[in-house]
Amino acid sequence: MKGTIGVTTENIFPVIKKFLYSDHEIFLRELVSNAVDATQKLKTLSSFGDFKGDLGEMNVTVTVDKEAGTLTVSDHGVGMTADDVEKYINQIAFSGAEEFLEKYKDTANTIIGHFGLGFYSAFMVAKKVEIRTLSYKEGAEAVHWVCDGSPEFTLEPCDKTQRGTDIILYIDDDNKEFLEQSRIDTLLRKYCRFLPVPVTSGMETEWKDGKMVTTDRPKIINNTEPAWTKKPAELTDKDYLNFYHELYPGQDDPLFWIHLNVDYPFTLTGILYFPKIKNNFEVTKNRIQLYCNQVYVTDSVEGVVPEFMMLLQGVIDSPDIPLNVSRSYLQSDTAVKKISTYITKKVAGRLDELFRNDRTDFEQKWDDIRIFIEYGMLTDEKFCDAAMKFCLLKDTEGKYYTIDEYKALIEPNQTDKEGNIVWLYTTDPTAQYSYIQNATESGYSVLVLDGQLDSHFVGLLENKLEKCRFARIDSDVLSNLIPKSDRKEADLTSTRRAILTTLFDSQLPKVKDTTFLVSFEALGSNDAPVVITQNEYMRRMKEMAAMQPGMSFYGEMPDNYSVVVNTSNPIITRISDDAGKELDSKVEPIENDINAKNTEITGLRGDKATDEDRTKADALVVEVDSLRKKEHDTVAEYAASQPVVRQLIDLALLGNGLLKGAELARFISRSYSLL
Repeated sequence: MKGTIGVTTENIFPVIKKFLYSDHEIFLRELVSNAVDATQKLKTLSSFGDFKGDLGEMNVTVTVDKEAGTLTVSDHGVGMTADDVEKYINQIAFSGAEEFLEKYKDTANTIIGHFGLGFYSAFMVAKKVEIRTLSYKEGAEAVHWVCDGSPEFTLEPCDKTQRGTDIILYIDDDNKEFLEQSRIDTLLRKYCRFLPVPVTSGMETEWKDGKMVTTDRPKIINNTEPAWTKKPAELTDKDYLNFYHELYPGQDDPLFWIHLNVDYPFTLTGILYFPKIKNNFEVTKNRIQLYCNQVYVTDSVEGVVPEFMMLLQGVIDSPDIPLNVSRSYLQSDTAVKKISTYITKKVAGRLDELFRNDRTDFEQKWDDIRIFIEYGMLTDEKFCDAAMKFCLLKDTEGKYYTIDEYKALIEPNQTDKEGNIVWLYTTDPTAQYSYIQNATESGYSVLVLDGQLDSHFVGLLENKLEKCRFARIDSDVLSNLIPKSDRKEADLTSTRRAILTTLFDSQLPKVKDTTFLVSFEALGSNDAPVVITQNEYMRRMKEMAAMQPGMSFYGEMPDNYSVVVNTSNPIITRISDDAGKELDSKVEPIENDINAKNTEITGLRGDKATDEDRTKADALVVEVDSLRKKEHDTVAEYAASQPVVRQLIDLALLGNGLLKGAELARFISRSYSLL
């Protein structure tokens, strides 16, 4: 018999060859899946009594014949009659699985195929395809179908005597890689390693007489009963760990796992593992593998699971996830979206359960899973709401608190005059030790927020918590971080303020991409004479800019630090008095002259100013600039002879990790001299 395949256009084969699937290698998954389908169908028919013969060996076999240039996929399933071939092969996209499922829908839940196009994926890599098949039906005649990639085919009887189907691919010249056993083994391990029917290809090898030899035992590729297909009650911790290492050889044991098992409103099974992540934050795209009835679909699960769960590892299997040609279809499919929502809820529930059942163990694992929890809270609102109950915060003493517990702890003592609860935190307990010590000695608690996401996480908590403000411990002097009353102003005359500003400013080192601003505050007499702080808002913006494209404006801005001079400290009082004795009489006349000229400039630039007025004002500005330079040079010359000023600045820089290289060496040398 000769005929023409029932397609709507003669261009179907070029379309199949190029566009049916994104990767040509997928043809092997489709053909093996079809073979498994045929095998499962026969098992179902046998269980219903519709097939009374001997099932016999039910393996699917993939055979490479490099010399003949063929790749063959064989099964011992239901097989096909000539009418079946006409109906299911020659009429493209009429899926036999759909019809079969309708008849046996209550029990045939492991039938894979949904499309009828899977067989034609063979033409992506083959110049000719043959089917040799014998149906399970009593008295059936074996048939041989041949097609060379054009709509014409031949279909005639053949001498096949064993039930089942052989699909023989004559691999084309562009795809000779599929005639290498090693390549086929790789693909079978990727796509077929957990199929429910044994898949064999090639022969087992073993070490014998000092060398690796081939045995006469067929090599079984797959584990037909992976852990996720079993009930949790049937599995021990060792079973879960063994399956994890089967998926991810050579990795450390996971922290814990979640077994997914739901049959309404969709069917979903799977196991998700929490690996040790710590702070090497990187969302990898191939940690979770997606299956459909044990057939591998993809490891690009964007859209199927929430983005933050890319940090997990494991398997998700659902017949409601279509074996579709398009990943974008996966991401828009409504069933897939429901699955994503369910997984989020299930993971949050499992974490809450672990926290409530064994808080001590949960706290011990917290540092490893913290980045996952924070990432989830930042990217998924529903997960965030659930996680507020079990998200932990750690203080500098290593104690863990829930968010509500910590809020209750600090509220009595760390509420400022405006009624805001101030959450103090450190991003580096070692580098910021002196600030932490000052805070704890004052009875305050300090959190450790040193993760890569914490600059974002702090903003999230500020939005979630009412009347709460986060402040890094080195972002201001302590009395300003949690102001209990109005700030006490430094008692300085304008002349003395000008002298001290230049005195300290002229001794600040030049640090690349860094600016310093000198200010004065009357802190306690026991507080440090000079404190260097960094603005909380700008620092957060720069940290977020480092992680987020589109915020480069902040990232390119210089680091800004405040140099706070404590006028209540005895050392500063002495420096101020000494400078006053030497400089007041020199600087005061200059300051008076500058003030007078500035007043005159303001008058000359009024609304009714003439061109002559503006010209005179411009000349006065030049004079003021000259006076400023004279004042600066006078004070700077004096400052250069005052090593204690530079020593105080360097001590403050040293406390912030800003004193390095040559400046550090000079500080050490000066310290010896002062001693």
